This record gives sequence, structure tokens and C-alpha cells, in this order.
Amino acid sequence: MSSSASGGRDATVGGRAEASVQQFLLGQAVDDGPALIFVADDQGRYAAVNGRVCETLGYTRTELLDMRVTDIAVSPEAPDLYEAMVRGRTASGVTPIRCKDGRTLSFRYDAAQVRVAHMEFWVSIGVVEPDG
Repeated sequence: MSSSASGGRDATVGGRAEASVQQFLLGQAVDDGPALIFVADDQGRYAAVNGRVCETLGYTRTELLDMRVTDIAVSPEAPDLYEAMVRGRTASGVTPIRCKDGRTLSFRYDAAQVRVAHMEFWVSIGVVEPDG
């Protein structure tokens, strides 16, 4: 039986527990953090959003996962900008996004392509700019 400096615990079990805690904390930080995080597929459908998006826009996660990027990013150029991002694999800028109650907010974002299990997604991370 192997033991570690942590009072005789098995190092493998301790390592897995630490990894689980780290994953939980990272997940919590991403979900509750200050940034809005949108993950969309190459067709512009949302695959994931963090809790800050739901809180800021007033939609439930389920509602958002039934939507497309152009349902939220409401500038007339949004479809063309999304296509350019898909082709170029990155994008950054400011775009108006629509809340469930109809308000429009200014969203400053950086986006990039990521591959997960041989699938491509586009992750947009940003903040709502203050009024002014």
C-alpha cells in the first residue's frame, strides 16, 4: 500500500480528489465568473452558456440552448460576422445583444475556435460594457 506525505492517504486517491476539487472550482468560476461565455457550433446554435449569460440576459439555460447566435447578437451584420469568425477561426469586437425583456446591451467579446472530440465549436468570452 502506498502512502503520501498527507497522513497515509493513497496518493492516487488524493490526486483524484484534488483534481475533482479543481474541476469543481474551475466550473464554478466559469459559471459564476464575471465574464459571459457562449459556446456555439458551426451552424450558430448555442451548445453551452455559463450562468452569467443567463443572469445578464434573463433567459434560462434551456431557452438559450434552443437559440442561435443571431437570436441574441442582433446587429444586421451578425450573420456575416459569425460566418467570418467560422472561416477565420477567431474574432473580436463589440456587438449588441438582446435581453429577454427586449433591452439591448453592448457586448465586448473575444472568440476563438476550439475542437472537442473531433467537433468544432466557437467560444465567445466577454463583458457587457457599461452605459455611457
